[in-house]
Amino acid sequence: MTRTHLGGIVMLVGLFITTTAHMVSQEPLDGPKRIFQDALFDNLVGNWKMTGKVMGRPVEYSFKSEWILNHQFLQLHLKDINNPPTYEAIVYIGYDNTSERYVAHWVDVFGGRTSETLGFGARSGNSTKFVFEYPDGPFHNTFNWQPEAKTWNFLLERKVETGKWTVFAEYNLRRAS
Repeated sequence: MTRTHLGGIVMLVGLFITTTAHMVSQEPLDGPKRIFQDALFDNLVGNWKMTGKVMGRPVEYSFKSEWILNHQFLQLHLKDINNPPTYEAIVYIGYDNTSERYVAHWVDVFGGRTSETLGFGARSGNSTKFVFEYPDGPFHNTFNWQPEAKTWNFLLERKVETGKWTVFAEYNLRRAS
């Protein structure tokens, strides 16, 4: 082996070690050290009065949200004001840095079957639209922030058998006093 070949091999080994060390030292895209920072959803933290309509019927919920699990998820807890409540849900909103999209885990009184579908979302301005591909058809849940009024509007739409999108529910959130 010539001196030139030996020098080339040493240089390749050094480059390999340097590249490998750099790759190992990089922070992963997701994990405990990569917390979910989101200025839009920071506006949703706190206690709210949630009013609106579900399938045309008026409803009112208590609504509380807070950052949990090392700021990886925003937990939403909504419960209707009936005693006993007829509807309650806990929603976990996070962000998948690898796929560059929001995720939503919607867990409610309807049990495990409907809760197994994840929602994936994208932000546009002051809105984030989540798409859920349920077994009985697609469902959209759009969170709209109105910064001037400091209120939220949630629009839930479903695609019916005819292929038309219809409003399933619409909610307005105002800070609880």
